[in-house]
Amino acid sequence: MSKELAKTYDPKGIEDRIYQKWMDKKYFHAEVDHSKTPFTIVIPPPNITGQLHMGHALDNTMQDILIRFKRMQGYNALWQPGTDHASIATEVKIIEKLKEEGVSKEDLGREGFLERAWDWKKEYGGRIISQLKKMGSSCDWDRERFTMDEGCNQAVTEVFCRMHEKGWIYKGSRIINWCPVCNTSISDAEVEYTEQAGHFWHIKYPVIEKDGSVSQTRFVEFATTRPETMLGDTAVAVNPEDDRYKDIIGKKLMLPIVNREIPVVADSYVDMEFGTGVVKITPAHDPNDFEVGKRHNLPEINILNDDATINEMGGKFCGMDRYEARKAIVKELDEMGLLVKIEDHSHNVGTHDRCKTTIEPMIKQQWFVKMEDLIKPAVRAVKSGDIRLVPKRMEKTYFNWTDNIRDWCISRQLWWGHRIPAYYCDGCGETVVSAKMPDKCPKCGCEHFTQDPDTLDTWFSSALWPFSTLGWPQQTEDLKYFYPTDVLVTGYDIIFFWVIRMIFSGFEHMGEKPFKTVLFHGLIRDAQGRKMSKSLGNGIDPLEIIDKYGADALRLTLITGNAPGNDMRFYYERVEASRNFANKIWNASRFIMMNMPEEGVGEEKPKLEPVDKWILSKLNTLIREATSNMENFELGIAVQKVYDFIWDEFCDWYIEMVKSRLYGTDEGTKKAALWTLKTVLIDALKLLHPYMPFITEEIFCTLQSQEESIMVSQWPEYQEQWRFDQEEKDIEMIKEAVRGIRNIRTEMNVAPGRKAQMFVVSENEDALKAFTEGALFFASLAGASEVTVQKDKAGIAKDAVSVVIAGAAVYIPFAELVDIKQEIERLQKEEKRLTGELARVNGMLNNEKFMSKAPEAKIAEERAKLEKYTNMMEQVKERLTQLKGQA
Repeated sequence: MSKELAKTYDPKGIEDRIYQKWMDKKYFHAEVDHSKTPFTIVIPPPNITGQLHMGHALDNTMQDILIRFKRMQGYNALWQPGTDHASIATEVKIIEKLKEEGVSKEDLGREGFLERAWDWKKEYGGRIISQLKKMGSSCDWDRERFTMDEGCNQAVTEVFCRMHEKGWIYKGSRIINWCPVCNTSISDAEVEYTEQAGHFWHIKYPVIEKDGSVSQTRFVEFATTRPETMLGDTAVAVNPEDDRYKDIIGKKLMLPIVNREIPVVADSYVDMEFGTGVVKITPAHDPNDFEVGKRHNLPEINILNDDATINEMGGKFCGMDRYEARKAIVKELDEMGLLVKIEDHSHNVGTHDRCKTTIEPMIKQQWFVKMEDLIKPAVRAVKSGDIRLVPKRMEKTYFNWTDNIRDWCISRQLWWGHRIPAYYCDGCGETVVSAKMPDKCPKCGCEHFTQDPDTLDTWFSSALWPFSTLGWPQQTEDLKYFYPTDVLVTGYDIIFFWVIRMIFSGFEHMGEKPFKTVLFHGLIRDAQGRKMSKSLGNGIDPLEIIDKYGADALRLTLITGNAPGNDMRFYYERVEASRNFANKIWNASRFIMMNMPEEGVGEEKPKLEPVDKWILSKLNTLIREATSNMENFELGIAVQKVYDFIWDEFCDWYIEMVKSRLYGTDEGTKKAALWTLKTVLIDALKLLHPYMPFITEEIFCTLQSQEESIMVSQWPEYQEQWRFDQEEKDIEMIKEAVRGIRNIRTEMNVAPGRKAQMFVVSENEDALKAFTEGALFFASLAGASEVTVQKDKAGIAKDAVSVVIAGAAVYIPFAELVDIKQEIERLQKEEKRLTGELARVNGMLNNEKFMSKAPEAKIAEERAKLEKYTNMMEQVKERLTQLKGQA
């Protein structure tokens, strides 16, 4: 062979070079080709503000594994990449930067701010893409998209206009999540629930008697975690089945401080078993209360300004911060005798994941998508199996959301993002939804309009991702060929924020599902099982791991032991084990190449030995099983099988078994060994390639010259001609015998270099034949000086130790394994050492001073030592007795 591998494996020296080669050769690029079957994955678009984290690393490794696997199987594989504009995250970053310059977004104005935003995108937007390339991601970078590029922007506008025309999109007042610091509505995905220490304030409202007077004796008691919202109460609710309150249903209560009469309504929403069974209803500040309010036609009173201060509806508390008002209200209720008690209460509080501000549920006029009918095809698709969720248990989460669907708030009070294509007539206020500003108002004829200042929720544009990236709303050839896509790989934490929205959007705008399968993965947690976060400081930078261990080691670590939908813990020890595996493959490959003749071994199969057939048969089974596992998205199971085969069967067994043939003079058997080594290594590298693309490429291209890259080579297929059942059975029997002999030698403390005569006894003709042909393996693998294969125990010493396996037994004369005199001397020294240790331990444990003053842990430690040394002494004495009897 003219080429050879470097002495040591250095990922830094090869990964960038190999990736550039793949890019230059356009291996990642896919074009419409009707002679091939397409296989498409769209990337969950990372934020342009993003820095690669372990979740990205796992998500993109899984996608890359699937796309490389399918590409090698001959599919026309497209992995569609792109990034998300991330409205809030990006706007926050830019505002922070402006603050450093002493400038606000209002100072710049909308157009000036957007110029800065696009500059920011140009400067930082490609950062995460370059990091994904470091991971080895084989996306079609020629097709890279951005959620605010011209094509995607056109798709968003088209969808908004179409859905508004159909009545799916409307403007109205509903409860939304409001961030008082960012001054915008935010999606459920951006609300992070954190456990906070709070209180339950038990408050009572007086009943209004028939004569209109406020009762001094009759009250209705409830508990709340947000007493300030009482300013907006418009009712109190009880369960209609609750006997305690049936007599007051329909009566009025006096809302203290505000002095407003509010009704007692009956609603099954109230849990009779929780607290007092009474719930205050504030329709403008609680999503559940909002629904109760709708059912009972209750007024909706918003008591908060956008900055979470109390508005004019709060009377004397107007202008106070929400928490300042809370204290004042509680104090006044206490003075009025209406504060029953305060209980400590720890509960989950919604905070904005960006600025960590506690969000306020607030009734606001916003743009919404009507979901009740829109969601139905998405429900049917999963129920019918048209769309498959992996693992299947994710269906429970899916249907829990679809069954409790609420209209989707899609407007955001931001400047960076897709601006809502709605225009208000300056003359009469008429709303016109249009792809561009109208020329004339259809109602009054006015020619002056003001565009809605809001932008769309980021999820609105990413919901269109599977088809907007392929050219929709134009009916492009790409769209016709690559849609629907095949697999979506994503974390289970955004199942309804993104996955479900893509599904109903696909059915609504394409008339077809957006993908056939959704493969969910879990979260990467730290070694203690905690979620990685900035606040805990336990995040791990994938790029640092790559710099130290290489991308292949990180990729293998992330997938080994990984099961769909399950969280996994990250240990550095596992990365080191993956790096060691890479070294193992490298060294084994280098050894094979060093033994290859200059002219190579040719493609024609030579006459194979049984052990050659055994490894080919094992490989054949691996090909069938690993391929099946990958087809079923059992990526962790597949790679574990490939790992075990390469490390155990190929490196530790087969290479060791054929070394004597490589160094021998029989050219025929040497050629067969080399042909098998090369054949098996190439297919093993192909099976490993989707997981560890860099090292497999370097070895593959060095080992052979027929193909220019492993990533465009053919995926191995099961071959009936490589099924060698008898040879597999025979070699596995020899392996079992060797393992047994190795265990005996370890137990008897036999020196590694000591050789011993061995007798293999069996009455089975197949076993006798297998052991006769495989006798040479016992010399290199089990320390045999000579092997005799026979049908009975004739001539075998009575003191021989034995290894019994199915169908045969191996006997080794005791004196062959152990130098009895030398072993007696060693055991006598050990006996002397243990006598000293036992004397020391017994001395301490019999010392009253030690026993009275030593810590309990120290005493327990010494007692454990006494038990250990006593057991060891018994074994040494027993062994000495045996040996002295044989000396």
